[in-house]
Amino acid sequence: MPDPLTRRLAHAGHLSETEQEALRELTLNARSVAARRDIAAPLSTETVHLVLSGIACRYKILLDGTRRIVSYLLPGDLCDVHAGASGAADWSVGTLTPCSVADIPRERLADLARTHPGIDRALRWITLTELSAAREWLANDSRPADRRIAHLFCELLVRLQAVDLAGASSVDLRLSQVDLADTAGISFVHVNRVLQSLRASGLIVSGKHMLTIPDVARLQAFAEFDSGYLHLAQ
Repeated sequence: MPDPLTRRLAHAGHLSETEQEALRELTLNARSVAARRDIAAPLSTETVHLVLSGIACRYKILLDGTRRIVSYLLPGDLCDVHAGASGAADWSVGTLTPCSVADIPRERLADLARTHPGIDRALRWITLTELSAAREWLANDSRPADRRIAHLFCELLVRLQAVDLAGASSVDLRLSQVDLADTAGISFVHVNRVLQSLRASGLIVSGKHMLTIPDVARLQAFAEFDSGYLHLAQ
């Protein structure tokens, strides 16, 4: 069965067997990281971190000490593949749930890109996708809080489906209400009200860890969600 990295990068186009094997070798030496721990600090540039399991995020700490989550990192995501171009990343990367992470020397990844056209194309696709997602997140900040959070749920469902880690309408999503608050830029109390409203409207059904979306198309319409910005193969 393909690993999460191979499954994700396959959306960028065909990968040869040799390229797939080269990517699999990157995942062999993994380490476990507990929830609520940093994977990479802003000045870390020599290593690219690959999430193999769990959910992590890029975040920034504001001057008042609050955290703002600026993107989510799911299995198959490379946390900081282009940070070395500017000498340092301008964010921190931390786990939200227990994660398995592979640490890849940046130069090794660059060597693979130089010698394997499919991997080079896939890394450029990551750049395209991350820039597109950043623009969508910026636009999403202008939506009401209930639509912002609904949009996040839609994105996470589609992205986890892309690496075979979610069903057609349900996903194991171990995020706290504090995580959602730090993503949407609202208070914990406001998040609680939003979730109650989404449940009351029949847009979501949430248990302890499982999020179920009874009518995915309806939630996507409510959230103004169009997955095109994720550039995933259909």
